[in-house]
Amino acid sequence: MTYLAVAIISLLLGSFYNVCIHRIQSGKSIVYPPSHCPSCNHTLGPLDLVPVFSYMILLGKCRYCRERISPRYPIVELLTSISYILMYKTLGLTWSFAAYSVLLGILIITTFIDIEQQIIPNILIVIGLVTGLFFSAISITTGIADALLGFCLGFGSLLIVALLAKLLIRKEGMGGGDIKLLGMIGLFLGWKLTLLTLILSIYIGGIFSLFLLLLKLKKKGDYIPFGPFISLAGFISLLWGNNIIQWYLWISS
Repeated sequence: MTYLAVAIISLLLGSFYNVCIHRIQSGKSIVYPPSHCPSCNHTLGPLDLVPVFSYMILLGKCRYCRERISPRYPIVELLTSISYILMYKTLGLTWSFAAYSVLLGILIITTFIDIEQQIIPNILIVIGLVTGLFFSAISITTGIADALLGFCLGFGSLLIVALLAKLLIRKEGMGGGDIKLLGMIGLFLGWKLTLLTLILSIYIGGIFSLFLLLLKLKKKGDYIPFGPFISLAGFISLLWGNNIIQWYLWISS
């Protein structure tokens, strides 16, 4: 499989992920009815559904009612394509690539649902838990013992943060969806990379939140979803986590 084939297939996957993002948070079926404009409900034709290019050609507007289309659609498609190309470059066309493709899809969908609705749907977590257990049980991603330790570490660490926040500052320090998300990631990555994911998510979330505050895009006390930071940290750990750990051990020795 060439990089071009991966790019094309992943663009199509990104288009499907857009359907999932829109319909899961609306409680609708992801298979029926066919794709349609959310403003005028006109069924979209093949030329309306070409990832990225249809958006560019139509100047970000519906062909039929001329209502604006959310830029989220091409962003998700491009992000999906770039992510799969990076994963293919790292893993090659292997069973690991196939298994982690499931995780990557879940991370992309949950990220954008969390950004738009501040929720992480349980159905996505359940799919991740089932597939994560399956792939670890047959040792495609990691061993089953390592996977279960990863789940306990991911789920337990954020659960402790949430409980301490409730106890000490009487506020919700961590959402239930975030707790379950990191636990699910742990099944795919094992305990070492899950620990790295936790650390990276804290740093990435802190830096990004500070950036938003400095630009006055958010005010102190405003809600900022943590799920996207966990997802990004999990993806970084998946691709480069072992190298990061080795580098850290080298500079600290």
